[in-house]
Amino acid sequence: MERIVFPQGFLWGAATAAFQIEGATTVDGRTDSIWDAFCRVPGAVVGGDTGEPAADHYRRFEQDVRMMADLGLKSYRFSVAWPRVRPDGGAVNQAGLDFYRRLVDTLLDNDILPWPTLYHWDLPQRLEEAGGWAVRDTAYRFAEYTASVVAALGDRVGTWTTLNEPWCSAFLGYAAGIHAPGRTDPAAAAAAVHHLLLGHGLAVGVIRELVPSAQVGITLNMYPIIAADPEASDVARRLDGLQQRIFLDPLLRGSYPADVVADLAPYGFSEHVRDGDLREISAPIDMLGVNYYTEHYVSASPNGAAGPSPWVGVEHVSFPRRDAQRTDMDWEVRPDGLTSVLLRLHEEYPRLPLYITENGAAFRDEVSGQGVEDADRTSYLASHLRAAHAAIAAGVDLRGYFCWSLMDNFEWAEGYAKRFGIVHVDYETQVRTPKMSARWFARVARDNALVAVP
Repeated sequence: MERIVFPQGFLWGAATAAFQIEGATTVDGRTDSIWDAFCRVPGAVVGGDTGEPAADHYRRFEQDVRMMADLGLKSYRFSVAWPRVRPDGGAVNQAGLDFYRRLVDTLLDNDILPWPTLYHWDLPQRLEEAGGWAVRDTAYRFAEYTASVVAALGDRVGTWTTLNEPWCSAFLGYAAGIHAPGRTDPAAAAAAVHHLLLGHGLAVGVIRELVPSAQVGITLNMYPIIAADPEASDVARRLDGLQQRIFLDPLLRGSYPADVVADLAPYGFSEHVRDGDLREISAPIDMLGVNYYTEHYVSASPNGAAGPSPWVGVEHVSFPRRDAQRTDMDWEVRPDGLTSVLLRLHEEYPRLPLYITENGAAFRDEVSGQGVEDADRTSYLASHLRAAHAAIAAGVDLRGYFCWSLMDNFEWAEGYAKRFGIVHVDYETQVRTPKMSARWFARVARDNALVAVP
């Protein structure tokens, strides 16, 4: 294959999230998050799985960092568990902070850049009981928590992400009810969008005050929305508004898109926006993280699915199947969509350095005497790296790529049924085994170039 070289200094890493890998959910003062509570709801998570023990990273982080170093990773994107640092949203828990101090120090000792995310969906359950992201006060509690973490780690951490995928937090958690906290209230979801963004803006201010030299950003999950036919054009517009523009516009343009505000008027969205909020939300950031997995191909036909929808205000929407390879999550493999997303940001919004902060795939891995020869996942990563490089060639300021995920873990409502990791985890023994995709990705990171898939 043609040798595809990435720009000098391109950052290669892998990503995880606290609740998905740490385990130790009742250790050293940690209290319940909304995901601990959600896992106890019968039928909410496949197999009745919980975040215990996950990949037991809380106890095995030193081993995991050595593994990252052996793979030649230059950066590790992890998240900090809010209920470990400020249990119940209350006072600081030094034992929780000390864990992240040890993790960061171990990463730095191994020449791996720490890239923490402050919120990856694990709101303290006590704050949810007080209203969660549907109430404004949670944004201020998030700013307090941010201050605690940054004060402890800011002398060693130079890059911060405030939120991961606020779309999922708001719409899957508060409208569809298929993620924690499991609510099915469209008005609460609309409120959560604004309060998550306000929390982001407040956190940016806190980080700037404590560590003026820090690089600060946010991570959004982005997908091209493609109308299956002309009748679906308005549905595509609405979904694009809810998925992308309701976050991008206030962050990067200082205003909510008028059409989306109109679409959400029946749910009281504007009632939550106060004077000065958009100025807070649009405080300058240094980079934007992009999580990409697939495209959305949409029709205006009723989908016939039972239960609430994450697409607030959209009466009829379905997702027709196309002829395409699919992952174990039943998501289409569409690498060209990644190029489209990156080019859209480059062409339509104020230009910022971009990082792909998640990209990867679940497939049904088979363990053999040779380990896990996950050719499908390796090919998926290679095709998406080609798509990322095509965007760079077109002028996009893309500076790094984090594969999702470092290792197999708790996949939210899917429990342990889906495996995204480039490292296999035997959940009974906690033995880690790098898959073929990990060995291949290590060569890519070492060479700073796309290499042939075995």
